[in-house]
Amino acid sequence: MFTGIITDVGRVQAVERQGDTRFTIETAFDTETIAIGASIAHNGVCLTVIEKGPGTYVIQASGETLSKTTLGGWEPGTRVNLERALKVGDELGGHIVSGHVDGVGRLLSIRPEGESLRLTFEAPATLAKYIAPKGSVAIDGVSLTVNEVEGNRFGVNIIPHTQTATTFGGLREGDPVNLEIDMLARYVARLAGQE
Repeated sequence: MFTGIITDVGRVQAVERQGDTRFTIETAFDTETIAIGASIAHNGVCLTVIEKGPGTYVIQASGETLSKTTLGGWEPGTRVNLERALKVGDELGGHIVSGHVDGVGRLLSIRPEGESLRLTFEAPATLAKYIAPKGSVAIDGVSLTVNEVEGNRFGVNIIPHTQTATTFGGLREGDPVNLEIDMLARYVARLAGQE
């Protein structure tokens, strides 16, 4: 489990495509404190650490993961939002995030709003029904509050801190993003017989 509060922006150092794809990730995390087998969220995708070295670790992604997320487009130099798994007793600053991406959305527009940026995204039709005004959504692993919803489009505000502490400062219109809907919304829909 995660909170959607990004604690490092790492960088893809290397990509090996053979069978499954292996990514070497550069990080500011103290890799001595990361266990082999640990779960780390990468742009919202929970992946397992299989090797590590000073300032780097290796993760492995299956073809399924690559086809259902934005990871298939990663290359050396790609910046990545990172969050280590939640520990009992940790502050829950965002919302409960599972690290299981529900689908890929697309950034439609970026508009300045005060010191913030108003970002408008398009969600796949199958996910749009779960996104509600003032509800939570994880975009590339970042816990955000939804401002407005219109059909399969929704908007969020990104304050200056979030622009610099995540990869959002580098997003461009048309970029794909990983979306994870609020777990609570999924269960409420299921109980209401809508899923």
